[in-house]
Amino acid sequence: MVEGHRTITRVTRILEEVVYRPGISYAELTRALEAPKSSVYGFIRGLLDTDWLVEQDHRLYLGPAFFSLTIASGDVRAGLVSTADLETLHREAGLTAFVGVRSGDSLLYIAHTGSDMMTVFQARSNIRRSLLTTAGGRALLATLPALELQAYLRRREPDEVEKVERFLAVLPGIRESGVAVSVNAISRRTGVAVVLPHATGRAIAAVTLVGESVHVDPRVDELGELIKCHIAKWRDRSGASPREPL
Repeated sequence: MVEGHRTITRVTRILEEVVYRPGISYAELTRALEAPKSSVYGFIRGLLDTDWLVEQDHRLYLGPAFFSLTIASGDVRAGLVSTADLETLHREAGLTAFVGVRSGDSLLYIAHTGSDMMTVFQARSNIRRSLLTTAGGRALLATLPALELQAYLRRREPDEVEKVERFLAVLPGIRESGVAVSVNAISRRTGVAVVLPHATGRAIAAVTLVGESVHVDPRVDELGELIKCHIAKWRDRSGASPREPL
């Protein structure tokens, strides 16, 4: 095999393994690739340095560079939800719709559709968002196993204590209803989010509706149910293959 082709194949395999096994460890990745540890480590370091991967607790996740390509294309290319699906949700709700995923300690928006100029601008100008303060991030955090959630909260900086406290105050309600809400007082926007589950039940993304608080706040319950309804339709249609998370 030509050396250049071998390099491309190894990098491609690394990305594929992380896509289908988020949180994979170095050792697990080396075994999956059946390649020398030193070789795999070199490729991983390169992908980490260029933001194609991020590392958290010695485990690997897709990085912002990967998701920024999806945002730039304006399309969700595979998985349970298509761009057309998101547009239908947007039309029915009359609000901007987002799909966001967790990458390390951030929420990354990988697709959106809507006409709210301010909301869309903010999403495009800052694709990395706080899990603690966004509706989508809160929805995803609420699904984490207890030990993983505790580890995440312990990593917060001292200036995030108030954010942690606010999140913990609403956590029981999110787990009970399956709906997370976040209000941005500065932009006067409210987000309502529900997780998009894999066939195994694991949360792979969050679907969020965002709009002016004056219009969204009275509709929080209605919007939560609307998102759940659409997610159920997407899952029923897709067959939810374990190899097609999003």
